[in-house]
Amino acid sequence: MADGLKINNSKYYFKITGGVTLQANVHECGQMTEEEKYSMLEETIKDFEYREDNLIQILHMAQAIFGFLPVEVQRFIAEKMDISLSQVSGVVTFYSFFSTQPKGKYKIQVCLGTACYVRGGKKIMEALKEQLGIDIAETTPDKKFSLEVMRCIGACGLAPAISINDKVYKRVNPKKIQEILNEYE
Repeated sequence: MADGLKINNSKYYFKITGGVTLQANVHECGQMTEEEKYSMLEETIKDFEYREDNLIQILHMAQAIFGFLPVEVQRFIAEKMDISLSQVSGVVTFYSFFSTQPKGKYKIQVCLGTACYVRGGKKIMEALKEQLGIDIAETTPDKKFSLEVMRCIGACGLAPAISINDKVYKRVNPKKIQEILNEYE
């Protein structure tokens, strides 16, 4: 188990509790060099003892470090753990939490659960796609916004709803979309 890893005078740490829960302070990873990120990932894999049954926890940390899981990172993990790239890729593509594409600074999630869908969720999605110029699971070229579907935000009584970086907007309609997006300019 790691006590920590010091990089560029910033303390990055990871704590493993019972081999299941992973907590990481990696908020400054975007300022790290690729070499530092790979060094941190290698230390993480070592701390998880290169064990295949720790792959999901390692992937969570890798995504926290890199922001997403490109094939190069997946290959690095496979090589260090002495498992096939297809095993790593299979886990990455199976779980919806993992992303193989970079995410925008602002993650927009449109609720398409039953209540939101019947109250106009699909129209909200279409308006966002048009205004952002991207499709579902894509990121704007400036890396500002990513667009995703969410199955339920839990605001069914105030549908349709969207969230942007976990801030929930209720009773949204296509006319409100630009006003909401302007908050992030």
